[in-house]
Amino acid sequence: MEKLLNIQEMSKLIGLSTHTLRYYEKIGMLKGVARNEQGYRCYSEADLLWIQFLICLREMDMPISEMMHYSNLRTQGDSTVYERRVMLEAHQDKVVQQMNKLNENLGRIGAKIEHYKGLEKTVFCEK
Repeated sequence: MEKLLNIQEMSKLIGLSTHTLRYYEKIGMLKGVARNEQGYRCYSEADLLWIQFLICLREMDMPISEMMHYSNLRTQGDSTVYERRVMLEAHQDKVVQQMNKLNENLGRIGAKIEHYKGLEKTVFCEK
């Protein structure tokens, strides 16, 4: 039998607050979390994997509305596999564009740093 985690254990393990876990459940992104005899949440390995994926989406700046839509599609089962894949591909494209823009801007900052280093050598050599 797999070890089930309570909300504090899950929170500590994944780095989300208990408030966020409850919120995800309240808005329907985290469905089917088991409860024990006392009514406390008992998170399974499957719950852990799903929450980790939600964290991944959030860290990649997917809006909560899109995360909810993806979650609802997932709940509908295999009939939505195509739509989920297309949705992830579209988000992946956005992330790649953001990464390209960040790399471009990082290059600009690097060039400016090199420019300042050159100026420093000129200024300090003259003194």
